[in-house]
Amino acid sequence: LYPDPVANRLRDTAATVYGLRREQILVGNGSDDLLTMLMRTCVGPGDRVAYPVPTYTLYDELVTMQDGHIVHVPFPDDFSLPPQLGESKAKLTILCHPNAPSGTLPPLAHVEELARRVTGMLVIDEAYIDFADETALSLVHKYDHVVILRTFSKSFSLAGMRVGLAFGHPDFIRELLKVKDSYNVNRLSIVAAVAALEDYAWMRQHVEKIRATRARLSVALREFGYVVYDSHANFVLARKPGISQAPIYEGLKARGILIRYFSSPALADCIRVTVGTDEEIDRLVSALEQLKRAA
Repeated sequence: LYPDPVANRLRDTAATVYGLRREQILVGNGSDDLLTMLMRTCVGPGDRVAYPVPTYTLYDELVTMQDGHIVHVPFPDDFSLPPQLGESKAKLTILCHPNAPSGTLPPLAHVEELARRVTGMLVIDEAYIDFADETALSLVHKYDHVVILRTFSKSFSLAGMRVGLAFGHPDFIRELLKVKDSYNVNRLSIVAAVAALEDYAWMRQHVEKIRATRARLSVALREFGYVVYDSHANFVLARKPGISQAPIYEGLKARGILIRYFSSPALADCIRVTVGTDEEIDRLVSALEQLKRAA
């Protein structure tokens, strides 16, 4: 049998969990699929798409595929929400919330102010929101032009299932359905996502463990002299201003520890560390101590 093309069982389960109606929810093959649908629906040649940078690099690729006009709005040094973002006159504005790769989260009041100021659709990409203290989901009930994206790849640990959710006004969800691939989510993925939502308490327990280890990791990195941004995700961004972190990346890699290093000028003095187990963090700290002694 083919899967349900609109995954109504999952939509109904998500509606119960998140306090929405089925008509406000669209299921995608991961949130990347939903981002693609949003671009197909909203962006034509020359249309402006704005988002603060540095952020999730797929946005650039998707806008380019639609021949849209990319509007990069630089984050301030503290990764607070740039005021210019609301003034960009974009057809589509995207906010990664919490941001990747910084893990930072602007106050909800600032996000709502952005929703009031943008001239087009506002997409709030909440891939990592379960690791944070507050969500912008309430804005869906207040603003017809706001769409919230969620994924099962992070907090639910179902990256291989490829399932994402979009929350928005029913009229706009119907527009997205017009550009959706016929059977974009398979039967097994639908069953897995429903089961995950029905065991929501397990996800919350898992997240709390990660949040506790994240706090410990942040303290450890600060003790090595890093500026560590307050993370609301399952990773931590740490910076040594003006000092390339390529040698640290290579040194850790040689010791069997993989972290994220960005060669772009805005992030070359940073490392991004995913929150692992306590044992893995111990191993990271030990390796950093070795590199410090060898320097």
